Amino acid sequence: MRDVIPRDMKDNVFPVPIQYLDLSSDDVGANVPAIDAGLVVFVFEGLPVGQAYIERSEIPGALAARAVLPETIEHARNVMRAPIRNRDVSLLICTKDRPDELARCLASIPTQSLPPAEVIVVDNASAGDGTRRAVEAAGATYVRENRVGLDYARNAAVRAAKTEFVAFTDDDVVLHERWLENLMKAFDQPDIGCVTGLVLPGELSTPAQLIFETHWGFGRGYRRLDFGQDFYRQSAPYGAPAWLIGAGASQAFRRQIFDDIGLFDVRLDMGAAGCSGDSEFWNRLLHHGGTCRYEPTAVSWHFHRKDMKGLARQIRQYMSGHVAALLVQYQNTGNRGNLRRILVALPQYYLQRLRKRLPKGATSDNFFLREEILGCLNGAWYVLRRWKMPAW
Repeated sequence: MRDVIPRDMKDNVFPVPIQYLDLSSDDVGANVPAIDAGLVVFVFEGLPVGQAYIERSEIPGALAARAVLPETIEHARNVMRAPIRNRDVSLLICTKDRPDELARCLASIPTQSLPPAEVIVVDNASAGDGTRRAVEAAGATYVRENRVGLDYARNAAVRAAKTEFVAFTDDDVVLHERWLENLMKAFDQPDIGCVTGLVLPGELSTPAQLIFETHWGFGRGYRRLDFGQDFYRQSAPYGAPAWLIGAGASQAFRRQIFDDIGLFDVRLDMGAAGCSGDSEFWNRLLHHGGTCRYEPTAVSWHFHRKDMKGLARQIRQYMSGHVAALLVQYQNTGNRGNLRRILVALPQYYLQRLRKRLPKGATSDNFFLREEILGCLNGAWYVLRRWKMPAW
């Protein structure tokens, strides 16, 4: 992929700074000078509660007044005060050939305010022994899965876990010290089968990382959101947009859910169609009457791909997985809205974006338009060739 920068990012200076300002300190006091452009994240008693991208210097107090809602602070306070009722949880990580990133992730686990009952790392056919050595150094449980594919690895992790709850993160993630505690606190109703968390960027050092965070990022805001049967029914005409629920890099489940509705679909995600094994599972959970919750106080940091070539490949995989998941969801649920999204909504969407791009040229929001469209076509072809394959 070319090293060209989209025209709307030519004036950006990299790395883009990420500043954390504590609302309970002098960081946002009346006499604090203006802060530089970049991503500003506001923190209350150690938890992020709001953020803003700024293109020029601004006064922190005025920025905080716009970016932080009183209810998000109140929610963070309530979560911190809530007792921990669910402690029987395994922390699961799937990885392949990234021992350094894995070691960084594992290093953030001993500081968890709720220690997991076990840490299981599934090595998805790594070439060397670096993964095993990183796992052994961290005192975690090592499981080998030689069938290549993220969802083969996820399923192996679920099978290995013996606890009432399981929490997943990725090897390119670092965990906030209260990540697992706040995920578990969110399971306060019996119908909640899945909880996802807030994922912030670990760095914005390159144009590729900024493009991803701006247009493809994992963050879902600072309000708790529940996705239940109303959400599923109201969005049925074009298939429930389950990707709004969160990110697979930060998710937890009641272990019983997998016995009730099955495991992750191995036709999806990295090593197969490309992505969306998590959102297909969330969609399946909703179809069977469950509820998914997004919990913003369960915070982690993801380190996005740094180079444009890697980002182009990732976006193509994302759209391939998205269309593949829609076909799998139609097969599993019979909801024709999934087909309507493929045959009607997506063509209309990309036609509009092509019309917008042609007279103005590529900007960061459509820089990878070719990869998106090719990914959609690849996803449909991939699943149709494997239509009769067992789901898991």
